[in-house]
Amino acid sequence: MKKILYSGTLIIAICSLLIASPPLSSAANVSMKYANFFPPTHSQSKLAEAWCKAVEEKTEGRVKIEYYPGGSLLKGKQIYDGLADGIADIGFSVAAYTAGRFPTVSAFDLPFGYPSGMVATKVVNDVYDTLKANDFKDTKLMYLHAHGPGLISTKDKEVRKLEDLKGLRIRSTGMSAEMVKALGATPSAMEMSDAYESLEKGVVDGSAHPVEASLGWKLGEVTKYLIHSYSCAYTTTFFVAMNKDKWAALDPKDQQAIETINKEWIVKHGQAWDDSDKAATDAFLNKAGNTIIELDPAEAERWAAAVAPLINDFATGLNKKNVDGAKVIAAIRESLKANR
Repeated sequence: MKKILYSGTLIIAICSLLIASPPLSSAANVSMKYANFFPPTHSQSKLAEAWCKAVEEKTEGRVKIEYYPGGSLLKGKQIYDGLADGIADIGFSVAAYTAGRFPTVSAFDLPFGYPSGMVATKVVNDVYDTLKANDFKDTKLMYLHAHGPGLISTKDKEVRKLEDLKGLRIRSTGMSAEMVKALGATPSAMEMSDAYESLEKGVVDGSAHPVEASLGWKLGEVTKYLIHSYSCAYTTTFFVAMNKDKWAALDPKDQQAIETINKEWIVKHGQAWDDSDKAATDAFLNKAGNTIIELDPAEAERWAAAVAPLINDFATGLNKKNVDGAKVIAAIRESLKANR
């Protein structure tokens, strides 16, 4: 009888403790590693670091982030797989560095004639959300952004017409390489981090990149000419994503705080790209003493006509990947028109 009373008392005591004890909080501190390939001095790298600080502040220190810029944790091409595998918890890289992985996003990089980084950034986020694309299914996508007009710079040769590009080796990657080929030059695939040395040593004759790279990556030191081929300007889509398990481990209120910060940073990145282009243009002309070549209207139309088949062929290729290519291209053109 005493054993029964003792057991009953013990059960009641345990139940009382369970009822009285607060539930385990899912808002426990979480530490994360953020990988970025941009050098720490670059404006985009500084924005990424500021994002980390904003997250820590808005989550009241529950989410702490160690920031690894300049490829110190993972190189650009390694970042997406590194996120999925848990080597990094947050990553910032170029979608085109992982060829074929992001069918919908790859279409954003086509040479539609983007006028600015802000417009390109609005377009990539608007269209991705509208189409409910699932390119980043292996991770939790934070947000996308895109640089300003992607143009061609050359080391020694003036390029004023399409024929001048023939035989030139142009550093490029992803869709910019396809644009370079459509214009008649020879693409040479490599990451931006290898561009300076390759231009300096004459491994390539030029590079396809936004104007900001002439300052942010110092390419203005190893190129002399910049062609204002705005009629076929491309962009490059960048992603910031998080490991799925790390995202799931966050308290819902911290997830909400991060989502709010992400919306703010989309605008910040777009503006930063444009500010960088402006500063780089000034440095390219006035400090480095280089030359900007303006295409005459008729020649600009030739360049646009040269890349038009690329866009059409790309749409057809998307169909083979079970993505409605015509729908994607139309959505991009519509958004581009609305956001100009």
